[in-house]
Amino acid sequence: MSVVLINKEIVHYEVLGRGRPVIFLHSWVGSWRYWIPSLQAASTDFRAYALDLWGFGETSRRVSDFSLDQQVELLDQFLNHMGIGKVALVGHGFGAIVALQYAARYPQFVDRVLTIAYPLKADLVNERLRTASSTALADLMTAQKPGLSPIVEDSPKIAPEVMRDCWHGVDDIRLQTLWRQCRTVCLMVQGLDDPVIGTAEDETLMTLPKKVKIMLFRESGHFPMQEESEKFHRLMAEFLSLPSGQSPRGLQITESWKRRVR
Repeated sequence: MSVVLINKEIVHYEVLGRGRPVIFLHSWVGSWRYWIPSLQAASTDFRAYALDLWGFGETSRRVSDFSLDQQVELLDQFLNHMGIGKVALVGHGFGAIVALQYAARYPQFVDRVLTIAYPLKADLVNERLRTASSTALADLMTAQKPGLSPIVEDSPKIAPEVMRDCWHGVDDIRLQTLWRQCRTVCLMVQGLDDPVIGTAEDETLMTLPKKVKIMLFRESGHFPMQEESEKFHRLMAEFLSLPSGQSPRGLQITESWKRRVR
């Protein structure tokens, strides 16, 4: 287990591989552990980190609050502590919001962002995501699907105040501003069968900035990186390998990828 001390509190992370840095940020439930297959996939060409945010996994719960701004500052302090300059961010759910907020606040340090299950509007968020316990949410998100046991196993560790504070600073204005005014190259992945984050209507998708592309995984729920892992990891590899600053608009899921994952 790898840890650093930030504000005299333990912050846990794991790292694999060598190369340009990529940081994986988890969702409202779970921890770094469900990123293991993605860490392994990325580590062939990149130095891949998975970070436990305040109150999750093995990172300290002894902080004043667990709000979005606190988590963004944790990411900034972690990058500074590790001596990491420009970075690619891969964020899922709440981690996707943290990633886009960090990119908006510190664009000079972010090369690109890959989001998974990012809510484009507040009315796309299942209300249970704001009110249910972490264990109930884990059950809802995974629907007892095989291969998602790390999420279910980690969920009882998350205190109620962590879940509550994560929504501080997250509202419809901020959610929409982050992607509508995005200055960073961004690929957004959404599972069409996601029980907690709905898919935006076509009119919204047509207004995406030129540096942003959304790709829909038709056979996935909240965890495309596990549910359609080979397809996701191929797409992730192509996105991370694009020249810096190049829009992901040209990326496509090819027929060969589809055949392989059936």
